[in-house]
Amino acid sequence: MEHKGTVRLETERLILRRLVPEDAEAMYRNWASDSEVTRFLTWQPHGSPEVSEAFIRKTMAQYEDPAAYSWGIELKSLGQVIGTVSAVHWDEKVEAVELGYALGRPWWGQGLMPEAAGRVMRFFFDEVGVRRICAKHDVNNPQSGRVMQKLGMRFEGTLRGAAWSNQGIVDVTVYARLRED
Repeated sequence: MEHKGTVRLETERLILRRLVPEDAEAMYRNWASDSEVTRFLTWQPHGSPEVSEAFIRKTMAQYEDPAAYSWGIELKSLGQVIGTVSAVHWDEKVEAVELGYALGRPWWGQGLMPEAAGRVMRFFFDEVGVRRICAKHDVNNPQSGRVMQKLGMRFEGTLRGAAWSNQGIVDVTVYARLRED
């Protein structure tokens, strides 16, 4: 694998880019303060734009590491970030990465997350040299599983009581795709 860091990527409707402090207000307003967005995630809704800015500054410090990947998802027609897609876990020995993502509720059901995550997956497979990409979701959040299916990931199983989210200890479903799939 050859790590390249969070580089700018584009799709027809989206720009995937590094977060900057100027994104804090949009991040807070568009998804990070929404308890429905964070319902099945591991972090609490942000209480203010300042919390979002602190998160962005922490993320920016990680950009110095070429193995750190965290993209803001900017909707071209809006000119604002509406979510994120990130590498949340690496396993260098098996050349594998786990993706995590969040998207503002007004943009659910429009195919934007499969578009964003699909572009990130192509980058990981083609440019970084990843062999396996996986993602997990709380079994009570089947919409996230549908995103994974649209990305061509295959169902691998359910891990009972294996994760924690804002719902407490939960069962999670694992999906993955290999480079050769």
